[in-house]
Amino acid sequence: MSEAQHEPTDAELLAAHVGGDPDAFGRLFARHRDRLWAVALRTMGNRDDAADGLQDGLVAAYRRAGTFRGDSAVTTWLHRVVVNACLDRLRAAKVRRAEPLPDDLDERGDRGSLRSATDEVADPADHASRTEQRAMVLDALRTLPEEQRAALVLVDMEGYPVAEAAAILDCAVGTVKSRCSRGRARLAELLAPLLDAAEGDPHDTPARNPVASTPVEPTDAPRGPPATG
Repeated sequence: MSEAQHEPTDAELLAAHVGGDPDAFGRLFARHRDRLWAVALRTMGNRDDAADGLQDGLVAAYRRAGTFRGDSAVTTWLHRVVVNACLDRLRAAKVRRAEPLPDDLDERGDRGSLRSATDEVADPADHASRTEQRAMVLDALRTLPEEQRAALVLVDMEGYPVAEAAAILDCAVGTVKSRCSRGRARLAELLAPLLDAAEGDPHDTPARNPVASTPVEPTDAPRGPPATG
């Protein structure tokens, strides 16, 4: 591959940013924008707070890029910074429990998540049922402690391996497993009617893990690099 055709890696873009390239961080952000937005949106629960959390995280990443030591993938590091920024906002705000999670996150099935809504629903009754199911799951997810919610978002919604989620959350693999286990147990209690109904429907497969099968796709992700002032 010639020099002109070379597509820089994440690490090369980050190094170029540290070296003074004014466009490198914007290119890096554009590459991972949708998935970072998906994590921020699901963790924060509403677009305004998600945009603020994502902005906080990207500003931190922009300014601290020189501290990246390469002990993890750049995308893992970016997710860690963004998740930490979102969790900081949630803790500071004591979590606005009364504000519902958005119920239209699956409008775009081609962006932001490994768990795209691939099964298009033709039957209006089936679509209404799935919409109600999604709303129930998201409302229940909103009640979990922030750390459990973040673990479930990464593992069950975004499809990250537990080890990578642990790297993003900067904690032990066992901690992520424990948070996911406790979160799923709590959701199973809250969503017992949904789970019981699914047991008798061979076409519905939330089974014992309704979060993993809930199609929630983000929309309107911010498109520009962070405004650092």
